[in-house]
Amino acid sequence: MINRFSTWLHGALTAAAMFVHVPVQAQSGAKPKPNIIVFLVDDMGWQDTSVPFADQPTDFNRRYHTPNMERLAREGVKFTNAYATPVCTPTRVSLITGVNAAHHRVTHWTSPDKDKNTDYDDPVLNPVDWNINGFSPVAGVPHTFHATALPEVLRRNGYYTVHSGKAHFGSTGTPGADPLNAGFDVNIAGSSIGHPASYSGRANYDSPVNGKPNRNAVPGLEAYHGTDTFLSDAITIEALKAIEKPVADKKPFFLYLSHYAVHVPLTADPRFLNKYLQAGLDSTEAKYAALIEGMDKSLGDVLRYLDNKKIADNTVVLFMSDNGGLSLTPARGGNAWTHNLPLKAGKGSVYEGGIREPMLVRWPGVVKAGSVAGQYVIVEDFFPTIVAIAGIKNPGVIQKIDGQSFLPVLKNPSLKDDRRGLVWHHPNRWIATEGPNIHYASAFRQGDWKLIYDYRQGRLELYNLRTDIGEEHNVAARNPLKVKELAALLTKQLKTWNAQWPAFKATGKPVPFPDEVTIP
Repeated sequence: MINRFSTWLHGALTAAAMFVHVPVQAQSGAKPKPNIIVFLVDDMGWQDTSVPFADQPTDFNRRYHTPNMERLAREGVKFTNAYATPVCTPTRVSLITGVNAAHHRVTHWTSPDKDKNTDYDDPVLNPVDWNINGFSPVAGVPHTFHATALPEVLRRNGYYTVHSGKAHFGSTGTPGADPLNAGFDVNIAGSSIGHPASYSGRANYDSPVNGKPNRNAVPGLEAYHGTDTFLSDAITIEALKAIEKPVADKKPFFLYLSHYAVHVPLTADPRFLNKYLQAGLDSTEAKYAALIEGMDKSLGDVLRYLDNKKIADNTVVLFMSDNGGLSLTPARGGNAWTHNLPLKAGKGSVYEGGIREPMLVRWPGVVKAGSVAGQYVIVEDFFPTIVAIAGIKNPGVIQKIDGQSFLPVLKNPSLKDDRRGLVWHHPNRWIATEGPNIHYASAFRQGDWKLIYDYRQGRLELYNLRTDIGEEHNVAARNPLKVKELAALLTKQLKTWNAQWPAFKATGKPVPFPDEVTIP
């Protein structure tokens, strides 16, 4: 029933799009529109690569082997202040809608099960009424954010659009669960699931429970069942097959290659595992490192394809991760196979370790090879940037875009604007265990200053990221005027967006806004 509904809906949306299609046939002699590839990785931390995003290479950079990320950095621009959200679905919804998580209200990860709230119960705060079913291209779906998605905008303007890998835009049974409804012409292996049951082709990318398929079994890759094809390779092979059509037709394409890697489960890529074991890593960390290198191999396969087809010079490649590395310590019921140091904390946190990501962009002839951009950007900026790259003057969307195009920074990586404020809003309880600001926190960055608000503690923290990237020294008490200024700006923005806001269980009263908190 769900498949029939999805097929009908896709057909209806496609038919509707035909009436708003904007012709883009290039005039004789005009440069063709660039192809655009978004290469998105899951749960990859800032340090989980041999590309140094800090001022100097670290021991963690020397641990991992990501030669194709190194190539992308040599041939493009490296963003050292690129941000996502603390967890996955908010990042993905922000990327395809251009809207901040506080505004679209998908502030937490969505369950594959429709109408299921993934918030853990909290002893202090009541759960907020967030959009638990995610993004929707159709109006009127309960607990969703209705918007026009980026692939739909690109398709209307002459692009052939391909999705391959993890989607996780919406819950099963809602229109947002199927990438075809978001404007993709092709969907490979994308559904409502947030991680795979297995990365192994031999296991059919599944891990049955009581003899029944796991709900996180990856769909649509039956051709690789029973083979030695690792999941990262399968979605890459199929993605490159899919863009053969627009390449042959000389039509611009948009490829959203969204890896399930490097999310759990830690299914080691056997091609790379032994090198890390021989280097002295324990089995868990070696599995993770192998998973990273397998993801990097996919990037290399994509870059090689562009070279072989002689289309690299007219293809923009954007590399990004959806949130920080998973770095809960064993003492807190987690693990320590990812290491975000010198950044603080990891996935689920509004500290830098949870939100600062490895980001690279290559665009031959536009981006200066080997350049570094220090300007801070955030994931909702991808939408207006890609629209600008595609030369689309009027995207014709129903939502108000919060992101800002970083196209000027691509053209001039030395550009710097410290006036803009960035907002993170996570009024949710991520997991049962505790950790530094992994629950109920918001943050605001302007220039080098970053304010963090812990709702349950009623505490404001202030850090100067230029001198303290590890957020080790809370300087709120020494800078009360700066705290007051940033708290007012954060409060104003949250209220402007009508962001959902928690209340105390004991009294039912709402948590004070940042500008109502006593400055330490």
